[in-house]
Amino acid sequence: MQTFRGLAASAGIAIGPALLYAPPAVSPSRSTFGARDERRRAGRSPRGPGRRPERGSRGPNGEAAQPAREPTSPAVELARADRALQEAHRQLEQIYQKSVAEVGEETAAIFRAHQEFLTDPALIEEVKGQIEQHMQSAEAAVDAAFETYARQLEELADDYYRERAVDLRDVSRRVCGILSGVQNQDTLANLTAPVIVVACALTPSDTAQMNKKMVLGFCTATGGLTSHTAIIARILGIPAVVGIGEEVLEVHSGETLIVNGHEGRVLLDPDEATVAEYSRQREAQAEQQAREKQTALRPATTADGHHVEVVANIADATSAETALGFGAEGVGLFRTEYLFLHGQSVPSEEEQYRDYRAVADVMGDRPLVIRTLDIGGDKQLPYLDIGQEMNPFLGWRAIRLCLDNPHIFEPQLRAILRASVDRNVQIMFPMVATLEEVRRARQVLERVEQQLALEGVPFNPDTEIGIMVEIPSAAVMADVLAREVDFFSIGTNDLIQYTLACDRVNEKVAYLYDPLHPAVLRLIRGVIEAAHHEGKWVGMCGEMAGDLEAIPLLLGLGLDEFSMNAPAIPAAKALIAALSVPQAQEIARIALTKGTAAEVRDYLRSLSLAR
Repeated sequence: MQTFRGLAASAGIAIGPALLYAPPAVSPSRSTFGARDERRRAGRSPRGPGRRPERGSRGPNGEAAQPAREPTSPAVELARADRALQEAHRQLEQIYQKSVAEVGEETAAIFRAHQEFLTDPALIEEVKGQIEQHMQSAEAAVDAAFETYARQLEELADDYYRERAVDLRDVSRRVCGILSGVQNQDTLANLTAPVIVVACALTPSDTAQMNKKMVLGFCTATGGLTSHTAIIARILGIPAVVGIGEEVLEVHSGETLIVNGHEGRVLLDPDEATVAEYSRQREAQAEQQAREKQTALRPATTADGHHVEVVANIADATSAETALGFGAEGVGLFRTEYLFLHGQSVPSEEEQYRDYRAVADVMGDRPLVIRTLDIGGDKQLPYLDIGQEMNPFLGWRAIRLCLDNPHIFEPQLRAILRASVDRNVQIMFPMVATLEEVRRARQVLERVEQQLALEGVPFNPDTEIGIMVEIPSAAVMADVLAREVDFFSIGTNDLIQYTLACDRVNEKVAYLYDPLHPAVLRLIRGVIEAAHHEGKWVGMCGEMAGDLEAIPLLLGLGLDEFSMNAPAIPAAKALIAALSVPQAQEIARIALTKGTAAEVRDYLRSLSLAR
């Protein structure tokens, strides 16, 4: 038995035969029209005398490369490229519609972004330039244009852009496949028997098109936890381990594998006893998940009767409906930036109102916390010149950008307030660093309320106003800020990296990024205590809120609301129901005596509460 180790991308256990997946790839010819004509005059073939295509060559994702096509003329190649781009757009629309039903609109929006690449003016011009100026074939032009942009994105520090590089190559592969005629051969959608997929890499479209009944799990040589492929796998509940290294590609199709998506391990050719043990674990987990989902529709209540709210992070009405199915008691974070990112202009007040009201209607009387636009230097809008910044995470973004752009901020506030009629809508301002920012934002809100009142437009004048606590200055000043707002929501993803001065996507300092670091825990404790002293409630909308190891500790610190991705809700509710408040308080007390994140984690794991 051989063990491979990688990153635990999607929890669960899979047991079955391996399928080494290497989809066909095009190896675009770099020869030009002029070179082709010269060879013809000399009586030579494009490959030269007696030459054959190289065997064993691979594409960027480990695909078996296919013979390249020779270019003809600029007019012909331009027409071919245009037809292929249109066909790719049609295919992506089909994938998008299928994905909405399976993973929700928020995640399916990946493929809307793929479609936007196909109509991006800069990319299209680059493709045309490769054909007209460099005399390349349509395949070579697409490959060169997309690869140039992908490499530029890879050089940026932000994981959002690195993921877009993967997406660019996914789209490029699709277009080149259409042009070469090798598309749709041996795809994961055509599987007829259950397998565990082994690949160098899987693209978002590979994962979205998998036959979910036949893919038991997958493992890849490359990839990270924040990739779109990993995100889709988690939502679909497919056990996955990524970033194993090229040694996993030595596995042969048909060999037995066990994928342990909890621990990031893959076992090759396990013995009968190991298979039996993992089979038992898999069955126990399936039974537990079934029980948890049945009980998830009940309120989140501790063993001694204390109620907390377990709510969801969403981006649209579809994901809101999905969240209710998992037992969400409301929405703790409605990310409004998706509406802004997917258009070519600022969405109108009416467009925003329709989106916000649609979600509010899904939620009914349940709480709906709508975060105002959280966009900035790390996520550029095509229609807003934000400019390049040396450190976009500390730059002009979120509430800072909104306060400087009332033509964006005020219509959004109007739309949110209009959507609040007869609904439990709450407004949350992101990335607040100072008391002055809170007061300025409230002044804008009051001005908007006065405008609506003068116009006779109905809204809820008692709409609660809160802020995200994700900057250490806000955490330290929580006692002062609590007097100015109705609630806090702790954004741990940014709070951790700002507190520990570590870029969470920088592999060299990734070891510092730990939600259980005592400094982070002490800030969280201080925020909760300050808010409760003023009679205000505190939620958490970062990844930490759904972490089963952290939940007992957070409950003991007095957190009132846990907001997480919908699939995490059943397990979180089950864990909360098994705890009493005094038990959780004692866990928190002991955890905060520890000096390192490792000591805190070891202590929490010794309790065996997270299953």
